Amino acid sequence: MFRPPTPRGFTLIELMVVIAIVAMGTALAGLALRDGDANALERDAERLAALFESARAQSRAAGVPVVWHTTATGFVFDGLPASAAPLPTRWLDGQTRALGNAPVVLGPDPIIGAQSVVLQRAGGTTQAQMRVATDGLRPFTVGAP
Repeated sequence: MFRPPTPRGFTLIELMVVIAIVAMGTALAGLALRDGDANALERDAERLAALFESARAQSRAAGVPVVWHTTATGFVFDGLPASAAPLPTRWLDGQTRALGNAPVVLGPDPIIGAQSVVLQRAGGTTQAQMRVATDGLRPFTVGAP
């Protein structure tokens, strides 16, 4: 007896559904990936905000003002107590720079003046910028300039 051949393979509809699923996954993955320059700058900005808060707490505990300012190779915290652990003096990413050279005074008073530092990552595909700022009462936060 003659039997019709059994179908093998996928139908056109099945192939189109799979291709649509792969296309949507690829599009979502592309949107989820962030610019590496922005990530590096954001890491440096978040770290600087944490360092400011640490230096501010040490300044209040010791009762002496701590002043942050930029240097040719990074930055420095002047006035930290000798008993305090040294804070970092370099950026995580070598291309991060602080715009301007205004010092940031951190304490010893609990309420300091409103201050901000704008960070920029030079040499990347874009000139991304982030602002690390406080109103003097609240902690330092990171945001757009």
